[in-house]
Amino acid sequence: MFVLRSTMLEKCFRRNSRRVKVRSLFVEKEMFFINKRHPNQTRAFINKHIKELPHEGWFLESDNGRPWALSYTKRFIDLFLALFLLFVSAPLLCLLAVLIKINSPGPVFFRQERTGYLGRRFQMIKLRTMVNGADKLKNGVMHLNQHGSDSPDFKATNDPRVTGLGSILRKFSLDEIPNLINVVKGEMRLVGPRPTSFNTDVYSPSDLRRLVVPPGITGYWQVMGRGDVDFCDRVLLDDYYIQNQSPLLDIKILFKTFFVVFNHKGAY
Repeated sequence: MFVLRSTMLEKCFRRNSRRVKVRSLFVEKEMFFINKRHPNQTRAFINKHIKELPHEGWFLESDNGRPWALSYTKRFIDLFLALFLLFVSAPLLCLLAVLIKINSPGPVFFRQERTGYLGRRFQMIKLRTMVNGADKLKNGVMHLNQHGSDSPDFKATNDPRVTGLGSILRKFSLDEIPNLINVVKGEMRLVGPRPTSFNTDVYSPSDLRRLVVPPGITGYWQVMGRGDVDFCDRVLLDDYYIQNQSPLLDIKILFKTFFVVFNHKGAY
């Protein structure tokens, strides 16, 4: 594990780490951790959770195989579906881009640092649903957090930073369509634990187990409650997905996601 103090070196390592071809789940260079306070401790805990993954291949059950969430099959299927969905949704995205520009000044897309596979940070892309510069106003609305002031998650039922159009986009999860770009780039999958905005400094040792598979646009916890589920319960639901991962479970989650989205429950 390389502990990099310099910001320049850190960016260089992050860029180069993406180019490493990994033949095993346990190759050291594959790992990049954001936790700068306890990098070795974080590495040890994630390694522990990795070893708890099934070591048989999901299809042929061969030794030292890859479980479904880390398989090349899932990656290729998700890549194909993401490209197809981006093509199909392109006219809708163009329309929404125009409406966002008319509705409020600022960029069409919102990019936010999220914590993904093995603690790597990446920029998740969404349609902007808040006023421009909403991050700078977050401290002023922390008292509205429905999960409590001590929760790392922030969810507010009536967040004043959300625009009129943004509330509609969030209700139908249309703001998450650009997440498909992250799937194409390999930073996300269609199904998996939802990436958090906070880094691994906030994670407890047991929470780190949700980082042993790539994050997803939708996941088990989202179809079980979306924004109504706090982070502790999310970890438990994500752990259930990791331990029971399979193509059939992914299909069930994707199918149920459509009903959850149109039900609007937990969408803020």
